[in-house]
Amino acid sequence: MKFIDEVDLKGKTVFIRVDFNVPLDRNRNITDDTRIRAVLPTINYCLEGSAKVILASHLGRPKGQRIEEFSLAPVARRLAYRLHKKVRFAPDCIGPEVDKLKKKLKGGDVLLLENLRFYPGEEKNDPEFAKELMKGVDIYVDDAFAVAHRAHASVEAVTHFAPSCVAGFLMRDEVHYFHKSMEEPARPLVAIIGGAKISGKLTALVNLLKHVDKLIIGGAMANTFLKAMGYNVGKSLVDDTLLGTAKDLMAAAISKEIKFYLPVDCVVADRLEKQAETKITPVQEVPQDWMIVDIGPATVTLFGEALQNAKTIIWNGPMGAFEYDAFGRGTMAMVHKVAESYALTIVGGGDTDVAVHKAGEFQRFSYVSTGGGAFLELLEGKKLPGIAALENWAKKNGHD
Repeated sequence: MKFIDEVDLKGKTVFIRVDFNVPLDRNRNITDDTRIRAVLPTINYCLEGSAKVILASHLGRPKGQRIEEFSLAPVARRLAYRLHKKVRFAPDCIGPEVDKLKKKLKGGDVLLLENLRFYPGEEKNDPEFAKELMKGVDIYVDDAFAVAHRAHASVEAVTHFAPSCVAGFLMRDEVHYFHKSMEEPARPLVAIIGGAKISGKLTALVNLLKHVDKLIIGGAMANTFLKAMGYNVGKSLVDDTLLGTAKDLMAAAISKEIKFYLPVDCVVADRLEKQAETKITPVQEVPQDWMIVDIGPATVTLFGEALQNAKTIIWNGPMGAFEYDAFGRGTMAMVHKVAESYALTIVGGGDTDVAVHKAGEFQRFSYVSTGGGAFLELLEGKKLPGIAALENWAKKNGHD
């Protein structure tokens, strides 16, 4: 695909699909603007090139209806603060009023459109909706990796109507780091996979066995593997329908001589609540009426030693229910272990991203992906619609 620094931007109207799906508190104040800051290099590059910049994003899940709590108005204010310049905010994303605002733009101006998902055509990949979005646009830029796995109108259909289609700097970094970690990794390549359910990451685990030298499993998904090995896991979250699959995955890892790591001790609680009673126990001694909520200190040491000689580390999913401080020590400890390694370190997945920020180690990671679902689908070996659309446009227009 083509990238934004390969086209002439001067005087052009540039439509950038960004991901401003940021978290808001009850008073609609932004609590974390990482996703806004992530696309500033692309926006500023366009502004420095005297382009007229139109930004489009979704926020939340309004399901095709105009719901004010999902308005991007708070984003416009934060973006203006980050850019140190005025950001015009459109009352809609298509229509006569928006068309007028587009025509009034001058080089160096920024216009943020209202929530794309206020229209059902966005998620339905409606070509007519996409055509409306592209009115008056010279260059389409996709810099929203977090929605690259969605065949939505502003991601896929728009590439059939834009005169020129390129990827932004954030998209380039996401693709570059993933390719570097999976296709051409410095070895040993270690994958750390956590989170709640094995079912949601089964395809990724199977695909990872084609690439990794070591596989570390933590979080609630480790419970299914432990139970498959015959351990009693009490009232822990387990996917009983995948016990056989877990056995097969472990057998496949052994046959490929992949080092496979599971927790050896754990933090257990009598209930999943802030005030729960907790204790540390070996995985062989989980009480019948308790549940596993985090990895234990011996496991942190084991996993840390497995990372000692790693040259590339990919991490997706926390090691426990880290949203509760008492159950987050294992995840926090692993953040520090990975940050202290001498490897290329790549983190993907919303929860893991939150943990890295919470531990104050963001700057020590090689790359922290902005996309949870998109990153996971790349781990599964899938071609993302957003990336495929840009590649297809480049091929059709002689940019192989």
